[in-house]
Amino acid sequence: MISRFLTIALAAVLPVLSANSSAFAAEKTVDVTAADGTNLKATYFSAGKPGPGVLLLHQCNRQRKAWDDLGRQLAAAGINVLTLDYRGYGESGGARFDSLPQDQEARIQAEKWPGDIDAALAYLESQPDVTRGVMGAGGASCGVNNAVQLARRHAEVKSLVLLSGPTNKDGRDFLRRPGSLPIFFAAADDDEFPPSVLDIEWYYSLTSNPGKRFVHYAAGGHGADMFRTHPELETEIVKWYVTTLITTPGRAQIAANKPALPPEVDVLNILEQPGGVARVKAMLEEARKKDPRANLFPEDIVNIMGYERLQSGDTKGALEILGLNASAFPDSPNVYDSLGDVYLADGQKDLARENAKKALDMLRSDTTDNPQRKDAIKASAEGKLKRLGESPQ
Repeated sequence: MISRFLTIALAAVLPVLSANSSAFAAEKTVDVTAADGTNLKATYFSAGKPGPGVLLLHQCNRQRKAWDDLGRQLAAAGINVLTLDYRGYGESGGARFDSLPQDQEARIQAEKWPGDIDAALAYLESQPDVTRGVMGAGGASCGVNNAVQLARRHAEVKSLVLLSGPTNKDGRDFLRRPGSLPIFFAAADDDEFPPSVLDIEWYYSLTSNPGKRFVHYAAGGHGADMFRTHPELETEIVKWYVTTLITTPGRAQIAANKPALPPEVDVLNILEQPGGVARVKAMLEEARKKDPRANLFPEDIVNIMGYERLQSGDTKGALEILGLNASAFPDSPNVYDSLGDVYLADGQKDLARENAKKALDMLRSDTTDNPQRKDAIKASAEGKLKRLGESPQ
């Protein structure tokens, strides 16, 4: 089972005066039309003079209004901003995201969102004051992957801001490549989705651009929610975009101090190297000679890495990495359900059945997973058994 988390014509209004600046910035609600005709709502914050553009992409437990204050501050600093409600979110059209089955929601995100976000970027670039060829993007939570993938598709994106969220293997490879973009990262230790913090630390470690920056808080919450506790974060983001889009487009100064990163970051990087799973397995065995409960990596992130391999057609690699996850977390029902998915995809029906049954059996005594996660694992395992012609007990 792959987590839902880990795992969606102009209408002008009166200009408003930014509450955070004496500068006058025009702010209006606009319509962006998707390729299939779906109406997407956005807010355009005009700097009122020529300047670069920034597209901000919200987290999946919020909507575009989470960016309002930052949008006004950026406009006051000479940067034109567009914030977008994804289809199914906020005021945009499309089936409501929280009414869709998980697989359908994931399909919409994979098949529709890239085109929707491209349409939003095209709208922003079409505005008279926006300097074409000098664009930035920012994302929180699920918006992290959306922003990274946008930069992969569009060379005019010269700078990124990524808050508390994951990207996929293609996104990670993009961050690693020589000549990558300057990127500003931020996360807080009390994030309601704990893997988000390690994700951001990991991406910071592998990003090749020497001008990268990481702001790490002990408290502040998830994604753009950090702004409530840390208003200075918005100020730092404004400075970042001014530097990387206006003062020195595509470049940032090398930070004087590098943050300390947890050892799990190195392990995740090893896992993506040739022979990495075998190396980490040996490291885990050695660590458990000293401490039988030692763990070197987080279950959820490695689980997603296994599904990424499966989706890329590397079934053998998926079995290898999810088998490692089961070795590391033998008390987790989810690791066996995930193994069942891969065995089923590989045509190994007996092993798929065995792992699905094991997941269901372990759920009966599971005290770690919350009720929503337990229900999702149960539904996934029972679904496999039904596909295999067996009634769940």
